[in-house]
Amino acid sequence: MLAVNKKKAAAQDAAKPAAKSTAKPAGKTSSRETTRSSGSRASTRARHSYRPVVEKPSATPAPAPSPSPIAAVEQRNAISLPDEPQPNWRTYDITSQITINQVKGKLRLWLPLAQYKDTPWQRSLGHFWRGNFDSAGIYRDPVADMEVFYADWKEGSPTPQLQINSQVAKLDRHFDITRRGSAAERSEVLRRCLQSSNLVPIDGLVRRTAERAIGRIKDPVAQGKAIYDWVVENTSFDPAQSGIGRGDVEAMLDSGQLSGKSADIALLFVGLCRSIGIPARPVFGLRVDSSRLFSGLGATGNLRAVQHCRAEFYTPGYGWIPVDPGDVRKAIHDEHLGNGDAKLVVLRKLLFGFWEMNWIAYNAAQDVSLRGASGGGLLPFLVLPQAEAAGVRFDSTDIQRFGYTVNASRVEG
Repeated sequence: MLAVNKKKAAAQDAAKPAAKSTAKPAGKTSSRETTRSSGSRASTRARHSYRPVVEKPSATPAPAPSPSPIAAVEQRNAISLPDEPQPNWRTYDITSQITINQVKGKLRLWLPLAQYKDTPWQRSLGHFWRGNFDSAGIYRDPVADMEVFYADWKEGSPTPQLQINSQVAKLDRHFDITRRGSAAERSEVLRRCLQSSNLVPIDGLVRRTAERAIGRIKDPVAQGKAIYDWVVENTSFDPAQSGIGRGDVEAMLDSGQLSGKSADIALLFVGLCRSIGIPARPVFGLRVDSSRLFSGLGATGNLRAVQHCRAEFYTPGYGWIPVDPGDVRKAIHDEHLGNGDAKLVVLRKLLFGFWEMNWIAYNAAQDVSLRGASGGGLLPFLVLPQAEAAGVRFDSTDIQRFGYTVNASRVEG
């Protein structure tokens, strides 16, 4: 039986999203809500209330409401810094549709959602979903600050189908070196952001490389800038890599082949920072709109393959500073920019301390364990939907078996 869950979004005023209707759960408790095909109702207050509704069966998920299409945005080259700050929040409706073919046995699916904790540059306003699943809901991993949607299908179910709609509000994110006094980060968060992961060691060659990059620099902001510059100057963008890359920093440095995609380049920056005692983390997400800088740094239409990884590092007094060395290298590749090109000089300066609002942050999780999974081991990160049937993990890039589309529209008004 077709089941629908709704998570209502807060109203917005002209300047920013309105406050949320219910309080967040206290501490590090996880919230979970499950809807079953029998029509039983369960509601757990978390960020918003969930209200399951039973509808008549349908062979395919009903189409989502059609928001206003993304307005045309003038494509500009990064020859000058964009105006700051942007005066208004921009809200996006994001629709993901998944169909999985050739399933044998019971199936479970996981899909990363936008970061659930509000920041000065992003707010998750709500989700609702529908499909022919037997149960579905959301769980949170408070350690990774990650929210994940899951759905289950029994053995013998018809072709699994799912549609989930999310609404997220965005602002451009700017770092201003003249402004100090940001709130201190929790010590347990900083400790996690100094640790190694399976693919990102922080000793040996990684540490020696970072020490060469910073030289005698002592100031942590200047050290972060020196590492950013080193990564930009010594890596290259490789479009042949699948997805956003593997993020295997040790293999990159051992081979001397410092090429890859955004996860490879961002995680190299993160590993170098951590190795010299600077807390740093990758932030995985999805491009949802065109860019004001270069066309290759944005996306429209079907967004199934435009995931992107950025990074940030922490310094006392300033807090988290955003960087995006991967997009510098992508622009160099796409636009054939030379080292002395004025556009590159501006872009390189800009992306140390700036994240454009055309990208939705999902999480900063590494070495991810999927709740309820029976096989497949740890994932280096979670940015694509994952599925498992009869204990075997699907390849989410296999478009014949894993039908996955994502579209985004601006919410006007």
